[in-house]
Amino acid sequence: MSEAPKDLKYTKSHEWVRTEDDGTVTVGITDHAQELLGDLVFVEAPEAGSSVEAGAACATVESVKAASDIYAPIAGEVTEANEELADSPEKVNESPFDEGWLFRMKPANAGDLDGLMDADAYAAHVEAES
Repeated sequence: MSEAPKDLKYTKSHEWVRTEDDGTVTVGITDHAQELLGDLVFVEAPEAGSSVEAGAACATVESVKAASDIYAPIAGEVTEANEELADSPEKVNESPFDEGWLFRMKPANAGDLDGLMDADAYAAHVEAES
């Protein structure tokens, strides 16, 4: 597994979260998750304006192996989906922490981010799973 960036927060279901300067958060799947899934062929992100509940399935990624739900790391409102993934789902495989982000959202409560794992805790979680 490649190193999980230290400036991000993580979920047990392998989503990453980056807090942006404007208070929104960007969400994607980890490098570990994309490696497990294999080559992605389809990404369905949540629509802008939709509300999501923490832990609820809100997006889907499909690989040559299987379809997988992506879960909202925290509750909030989706502000933007990564439209480029509709035509280029492979960006998630190539650059999961940069161009391969899935959606951005405005947290219902920014304090909810404190409940997510840091990079070290996530690495220990992945290690425990394998």
